[in-house]
Amino acid sequence: MAVKTETRRISRTRNDLPADTRTEMVELCNAMLADCIDLATQTKQAHWNVRGPSFWGLHKLFDEINEAVEEYVDLIAERAAQLGGTVQGTARDVAKASRLPDYPRDIKDGLAHVNALSTALSTFGRSAREAIDTADEAEDKDTADVFTEISRGIDQWLWFVEAHAQADR
Repeated sequence: MAVKTETRRISRTRNDLPADTRTEMVELCNAMLADCIDLATQTKQAHWNVRGPSFWGLHKLFDEINEAVEEYVDLIAERAAQLGGTVQGTARDVAKASRLPDYPRDIKDGLAHVNALSTALSTFGRSAREAIDTADEAEDKDTADVFTEISRGIDQWLWFVEAHAQADR
């Protein structure tokens, strides 16, 4: 018996990108959306659980990162919708699709959170740069621009987080 695969349909729109391109970009956006929502929850996990001498600074930093990442979530989801796609952003969708490494649940120390969040940010940043290339190859400059904006922001947040572990000793 053949396995039936689900086909994702896109809505009709007057957007002049070819339907195949829009379908591909919606799939790209949904994959990145899962990672971005996961990144948002990981920043909150760090925010809620950080302890130690750098508590206040890291607690505030992690919350600021979460606010920015939530904006990236909205940018990605709205781009998928603009292209006629159905956004796949439920917790179950994210749990199945995220490509980020699991966030450690047993850490408290500020430096441990810095390292874990640095890993998540750098992984997502690499995926954002790959998404830029994919969108460019599909000749969708607007989707590439969305991921360029996100990539710049993620790189800045990664710098801010990593600075906590890079002091001269």
